Amino acid sequence: MFCLLYPVLMTRRRWIADSWDEATASLTGEQASHLIRVLRAQPGMEFDIVAGDRVWHAVIAGISGDSVRFNLLAEEKADPALPVTLLLSVFRFERMEWAIEKATELGVERVLPVIARRSEKHLAQSAKTRAERWRRIAREAAKQSRRSDVPVIDDPLPLKTALQQEKQGARLLLAEQERSTTLRHALTEALAASGDQMPLISMAVGPEGGWTAEEEALFDAEGWKPVSLGPRILRAETAAMTAMAVTAALLE
Repeated sequence: MFCLLYPVLMTRRRWIADSWDEATASLTGEQASHLIRVLRAQPGMEFDIVAGDRVWHAVIAGISGDSVRFNLLAEEKADPALPVTLLLSVFRFERMEWAIEKATELGVERVLPVIARRSEKHLAQSAKTRAERWRRIAREAAKQSRRSDVPVIDDPLPLKTALQQEKQGARLLLAEQERSTTLRHALTEALAASGDQMPLISMAVGPEGGWTAEEEALFDAEGWKPVSLGPRILRAETAAMTAMAVTAALLE
């Protein structure tokens, strides 16, 4: 009997530093507690550490209480986030959390939650208190997907306020009634117009029930372009993930 042995590529676990300088980085709180108590951290163990927008091969230098300190040994290649801002209307929280997690895995740079006309009232009122939870979900998703950064999750804003802030790049409104211009076509145009530069992309995903006519008029007045994801009606979280997947496929 013959036994074929294949080499196994070992991937170091990646952590996101809570504090760092040019030579060292530290984990505190829940991350450090998990590393110490669950993974039985010891000096000399090697991991990858994300410090700011840089990734380092690092070794544990010391453990003190609920803090783990690393020496940064060598910088690793890191892929930047995609230059994509996702305006995500507030909808059912468990589905919204899933959308934020998947958008993070697909490379989104920023998520801006917005209060739309059809956002349920109790969700709109509670949204600001959920922002920290959304940031924790994005952080965990960034670690799981081995990102070199964590997307920015803004505090929720009324739609009108959010649109007044978003003035740059290609601004694309996912609209159910749009049929002539697909998201893919609009992104291809943005890529061609940007030349050698990566285009800035903003995409808006509506709530359950879609945008109202007044909101669509507001987008139009601010220069947003309606685009389609196809003939099927998608849930908000499915639309967000699909839009990010299409964008990632074209930009990466």
